Amino acid sequence: MSFAHPYLLLLLLILPWVAWLKGRQGRAPAFVYSSVRILEGLTGARRSRAGQFLAALRWLGLAVLITALAQPQRTRSETTVRASGVDIVVALDLSGSMRAEDFELKGERVNRLTMAKHVLDGFIRNRPNDRIGLVAFATEAYTAAPLTLDHDFLQQNIDRLELGAIQDQSTAIGSGLSTAVNRLRDLESKSKIVVLMTDGQNNAGNIDPRVAAEAAAALGVKVYTIGVGTRGEAPVPVYFMGQKMYRQQPVDIDEDTLKAIADKTGGRYYRADNAERFQSIYEEIDRLEKTEAEVKKYTQYQELFGGFLGAGFGLLLLELLLQQTVWRRLP
Repeated sequence: MSFAHPYLLLLLLILPWVAWLKGRQGRAPAFVYSSVRILEGLTGARRSRAGQFLAALRWLGLAVLITALAQPQRTRSETTVRASGVDIVVALDLSGSMRAEDFELKGERVNRLTMAKHVLDGFIRNRPNDRIGLVAFATEAYTAAPLTLDHDFLQQNIDRLELGAIQDQSTAIGSGLSTAVNRLRDLESKSKIVVLMTDGQNNAGNIDPRVAAEAAAALGVKVYTIGVGTRGEAPVPVYFMGQKMYRQQPVDIDEDTLKAIADKTGGRYYRADNAERFQSIYEEIDRLEKTEAEVKKYTQYQELFGGFLGAGFGLLLLELLLQQTVWRRLP
């Protein structure tokens, strides 16, 4: 329930003050005696609480009337959102090299997958009207989430992605890209996009990444490629006798292939070598592929003014009837 004029509810604060003033003045006497001696013989007289009950009816009735003045309403809203026509599939590398902890997030060292999931979360939140899907790949590729507008469901599937969940000794970039393109193949979209993130080279699978790029270009799919990782060497965690240690691992990203994929499909290649750059890449992709969605919102108001008005006058009428009948005062 909402109120069309909520500021009028401030009048409720006046009622306790008025009641207090009226209580200080006292009530007019029912009888006036020249002397109280004529009442000395009366015993067991009790003070009636009828006046308190009647006063409560009066103040409650006035409170309900003030609430009616604020125009209470029951609101029912319905929002219709039409998808923007941009369909996006994110292809995310889950190979073992994504364990390298060469990023820093909120003051802590994190691995590449954690950083990728973090920036992907912000990207999804900024595009509520796009259908977005998810493909994960390492030695093989699979669809982790179909294209959907239910981004809560999508985020749950992203959160479930873990290193080691699939065979991760190698990287099948071509298979990952091909799987992502296949998810977009039969869709009639204003724009079809793949965001491919990897930190290695294609060394598995039966599909060459450049061939997959040609298929994407033929189907009108634009591919943005992101090379994940610092340049030179990256620290990879290892455990010895329960202690976490690091060994330096060469960073080996096939940038030439990633650039060729992007150029072939009309996309762009980016190198995410630090957390700030990683974040800015997704912000740039978001700007490049931004479209306006049509949103229609319908709001229905059910006026409750009459009910409150009737209840308020009903309470005042009840007070008047009881005052003139059951609890009538003399004279």
